[in-house]
Amino acid sequence: MKQEFPLALVVRRLKSASSAWTIPFGIRLSQSKNPFWVLIGAVLSLRTRDLVTEAAFNKLIRLGDNASSLAKLEESQVSDAIYPVAFYQEKAKNLKSLSESIIRFYGGEPPRTIEELLTLRGVGRKTANMVLTLGYGQMGICVDAHVHRIVNRWGYVKTKNPDGTEMALRGQLPERYWKDWNRLLVTLGQNCCKPVSPFCRSCCIEKLCPKLGVVKFR
Repeated sequence: MKQEFPLALVVRRLKSASSAWTIPFGIRLSQSKNPFWVLIGAVLSLRTRDLVTEAAFNKLIRLGDNASSLAKLEESQVSDAIYPVAFYQEKAKNLKSLSESIIRFYGGEPPRTIEELLTLRGVGRKTANMVLTLGYGQMGICVDAHVHRIVNRWGYVKTKNPDGTEMALRGQLPERYWKDWNRLLVTLGQNCCKPVSPFCRSCCIEKLCPKLGVVKFR
């Protein structure tokens, strides 16, 4: 019989260990209690390292720190401000477009449902869930590459992509863990459970992790 994954123990250990780890920019951004900032940070972060994302975010909000002011910028101004984030020209189009949509349809604040958030240009399920959980404190499961990789390494789910992982987690992860799930696993992923050659020997849950798919570790 397959042994049940020790979820509660894993979560307790991750919460304890995370206090000594570098906190991801998106998580720190949530402390602003500004859903629009969380949205902007999430869009910028796609395929981009945290240091680059943070620098681009800080330059951008000096030009426009809400939907109204950002929508008034020229697309070239947005593009120049967020360079060199990945896909910066496409992201500039997306940021200007979603700002205009937020003003036109939602009174200047990001919408509060995943269905409405997904209508904004450049917003996928990861970003929508991030706005709900980190921006508004609502229920949701934000699954990025770190979350997808780690829960499959644990064998907690067996999925092929982040969207599939989100659906699987919605079906089996107890709701009391939903809001903190992204914060815990992204922090683990950035500091320890790397995509290639993770730091398994120093990981707080090494003895609990089956390391599925891990070929080499440190």
